[in-house]
Formats: sequence, C-alpha cells, structure tokens
Amino acid sequence: MSEETLSILIVDDEQVVRDSLVHWFTEEGYEVDSSVSATDALAKLAGREFDLVIADIRMQGMDGIELLEKIRAEQLDTSVIVMTGYASVETAVRALKHGAFDYITKPFDPDDLSVVVRNALEQHRLKRENRLLRQQISEDHASLTELIGQSEAMRHVREQIETVAGVDSTVLIEGESGTGKELVARAVHRLSPRRYNPMVVVHCGALTETLIESELFGHEKGAFTGAQYRKKGKFEAANGGTVFLDEIADISLKTQTDMLRVLQEREIVRVGGTQSIHVDFRVIAATNRNLTEIVKDGRFRSDLYYRLNVFTIHLPALRDRYGDVPLLATHFLDKYSKQMNRKFTGFDRSALDLLIAHHWPGNVRELENIVERSVVVGHEPLVRPADLALARSPEGADDLSIEAVERRHIIRVLEDFAWNQTQASKALGIDRVTLYHKIRRYGLKPPAKPVRA
Repeated sequence: MSEETLSILIVDDEQVVRDSLVHWFTEEGYEVDSSVSATDALAKLAGREFDLVIADIRMQGMDGIELLEKIRAEQLDTSVIVMTGYASVETAVRALKHGAFDYITKPFDPDDLSVVVRNALEQHRLKRENRLLRQQISEDHASLTELIGQSEAMRHVREQIETVAGVDSTVLIEGESGTGKELVARAVHRLSPRRYNPMVVVHCGALTETLIESELFGHEKGAFTGAQYRKKGKFEAANGGTVFLDEIADISLKTQTDMLRVLQEREIVRVGGTQSIHVDFRVIAATNRNLTEIVKDGRFRSDLYYRLNVFTIHLPALRDRYGDVPLLATHFLDKYSKQMNRKFTGFDRSALDLLIAHHWPGNVRELENIVERSVVVGHEPLVRPADLALARSPEGADDLSIEAVERRHIIRVLEDFAWNQTQASKALGIDRVTLYHKIRRYGLKPPAKPVRA
C-alpha cells in the first residue's frame, strides 16, 4: 500500500444516512468512520486526523455550523462538506462563510456527492502540499544557517552532509547530548531528494517498550485497551520521506528485532493487524553512546548495528572546538534579542573569555540556554559576566585562572587559523617563538585530521 488511504468522518444523527454513506465511501476505497453527534465528532477529531468531514447541519445539540466553527477555531487540518435537507441560499452562505468547502442538499445523488468529495480532497491535498513546501523552505534556511562553526571538525561535518544527502544510504550520527544531532539529521533530509516528503522524528528514549511498537508500527482499532481508532505508526507516516530514530541505543532487544525486519523488508504490520504494508523511507539514526561497546555487551544486535552504520557522521563536543564558541554565542544572542525585542549588540571581553573558558558539558544546547537567559536578565547593549549563569564543572575544566583562560584563548586562535603558528602569533600579538613555548607549556597539539568516510 504505497499510496496513503484518505480518511472521511461522517457526522449525522440519522443512522440510515450514516450507514449508507459509510458503505458507499468504503466501497470507493476511503477509510471511513462515523459519529452520531457533533460532540462525538470533535472527540474523534481530537484523537486522530481526518482528511474530510461530511456533517449534517440539522442535528440535536450542537449543529453542523457550530461544529464547523469549532473545527476552524481549533485549526484542525481537515476539509468540511455540510449536508442539509433545507436548501436555501442563506444556508449555503452561512456554511461557506464559516469555511466549508461546499454544501449538498438531501436527498442527494451518490455520484454527485462523490464528485464533490473528490474535489474537496484534492483541494485539501494541494493546500497541505503548499503548506509543507512553505514550511520546508523556511526550515531549509534555518537548518543550513544554524550549522555554525569554522573549525576543521565542523567543516568536515558539513562536507559529510553534502556527500551523503544525495544518496539514499542509512546514516548514523554519533555525538554527545546537546551537540546538534537532530539538526544534522534535518540538514541531511532537506538536502536529499526526499525533502518534499516528511521527516518523522522518534525519540526512542522517551518511549516505554509497551508504547514504542504502537508508535513505530501503528495499531488497529481494538488492538489493546484504549485503542479506539486505527493509528498509523511513524514508519507509515514517513512514507516517501525520512525516519529519524533519536537515541537508538535505548530500544529493547525485542524492538531491535522488529526494527531489523522492517529495515530489511521495508514492510510493517500494525499492532493487532495481519496485513503487511509496504513503506518507502530513509533511516537516519542517532546515539550519544558507544554502540560498538553496547554490541560487545550483548545489549544491541550486531546485525542491526551494521544495518544502521552504513555512513557515520561524528559530531564533535563543543569543548573540542572552542574556536566556534564566539560564533555560536553571537548567533544565539542575535536570535533571542530579536525574539524578545532586546537591543544586545554583543558580549564584553570578560564575558566572552568566560564562555571560551567553560567546559560545556551540555555542549551547544547548554550554550544556547545560557545565552537565552542572559538576554532575559541582562542590560543592553552588552552581555556581561554577571549575566552568565555558568555552572562550575566538576572536572575543573572551567578554571577561571589567568593560565586557564590564556590556554583556551590560544587554542581558539590556533583553531581560527587552522594551527598556522605564524598567523596565530600575529593575531595574538606575540612573536612565533613565544607562541611555540606556550604551546609546549600547555601541552597543546593540533587535532588529528578526521578520517574521510
């Protein structure tokens, strides 16, 4: 089932109307459900999405126009056709004014209704595609501009993204928490041929074993207690696009077995179902743990690991690219100053030295949070040391002594000039011999060149 089945909700307090419409549109290949009242319909709409609602205007309690108003007020992503047995221009105007696609009068010809339904669903599809395209363009710009850093390690990350984005290989992103793994995954997706289809995110560590199968593979109505409706899983929702499995190391061995089968066969079976459903997706996985060690310990299947580890991107910790701290800090300062309508222009020298000297155990996410807070509590135009809520690292790596700050600053300048000591010494205002002795004194070494994937 490569094409998505469109869904319709029939809302009418007459059982004969509900039954006939459910039968008719099920025969036409739609997924159809029904409600006896507008209140029941809103409850179903809160639990799942429908592409189209066909509602009678005259119903006991809340009528069809009120239902339409609530659907629009809650910005539910569905089209609406209203039915009425009391045809009048006034009724039509009211329905169209409140956002209905069209209205039909009872008794109606099923063939005529089918034409209206097809037109409504086509318009709904076009609106959704245009909205997704606008969102995609906006997010593409954001993802590319937020991959900030001039260090060799970050230049290599961007090269890897460009290399792998155009092919359909599985990607494994490694890196500590807060380094920006989801941002890299989105950049890969948005530069890929799949960019006009969804990227669906699964936070594996946030789901219990009892929930993750339903979340990944979906479930049929009645599959378990509380399963009142059929639900599509993440793999099915990502058809044509990308599934991003964040913190993949946290899934159980049983789920690993199920996931391996899906990756091999590109087919899923919903929980409580028997039908195999073909799905077309690309997988990007991420982990903040050493998967090789977990495989050795028997807590992660080696065959699944090899399926995931086709192309690996390693994200460096922020403490390994101190030269990027000023760039990132300035980016976040501009971002939150605009959001909060503040007029910050930068950091004073002491505040910047503190940021460079910090160990950053929480990586880029920690830096962003600290800069956001400084915009809230600080006084324009410059962020000062008192505005920075920097926690002292237990390792002592955020030592604020003159030597520690000098060491960090020298590392930053060397990284800025790709460890060219002649250019770095000029920027530091010292001669090359002095820089050479400081490099030896602090035990500094240029980073190893990354191995090209």
